[in-house]
Amino acid sequence: MSLFGKIFGGGGGKGGKGPSPQEAIQKLRETEDMLTKKQEFLEKKIDQELQIAKKNGTKNKRAALQALKRKKRYEKQLAQIDGTLSTIEFQREALENANTNTEVLKNMGFAAKAMKSAHENMDIDKVDDLMQDITEQQELAQEISDAISKPVGFGEEFDEDELLAELDELEQEELDKNLLEIGGPENVPLPNVPSTSLPSRPAKKEEDEDDMEDLQRWAMEAN
Repeated sequence: MSLFGKIFGGGGGKGGKGPSPQEAIQKLRETEDMLTKKQEFLEKKIDQELQIAKKNGTKNKRAALQALKRKKRYEKQLAQIDGTLSTIEFQREALENANTNTEVLKNMGFAAKAMKSAHENMDIDKVDDLMQDITEQQELAQEISDAISKPVGFGEEFDEDELLAELDELEQEELDKNLLEIGGPENVPLPNVPSTSLPSRPAKKEEDEDDMEDLQRWAMEAN
């Protein structure tokens, strides 16, 4: 049985169902882990053989040569494993991308079916008719709103210029009336002149004059 047959669990018969992408990816990851551990083992063996060769380089030349030969074989196996890991990594990434694309296409197909189901009972002609009806109803509603908002005159129409002229006359009459009230009537009787004489001023002024004379006299004596 081939290596890939072992990896993918082959031998299930010709009519057997092939592994799913998820199963194949899991198998490849397990193989990567196994080969990585093999790498670590070979690297340790290479280091051990190198130490043996150094230790026996002058004492036991034969043992040193054998250690170097084993080291070369381990290095060759390590290189083969590196190549195998690169191939498996490439295949695993390709499978992961294919699996992602499959899931994306599956979800897109699911969404397409849902959209088709949503539009199944829709007719484009019916949609156009519905939109036209909506537009007509909106226009009718706007016309009704405009009609309601217009002031109602109950069939009476007035000339605005005549109304303004009448208002000016009323304002002028009111202004003339106010002026007459301020000016008063022409034949308003004047108050009578009093016949008695005005009372004389108090004697305080004479007392003040006497105080001023005393002050002036005192100032002259001080000089």
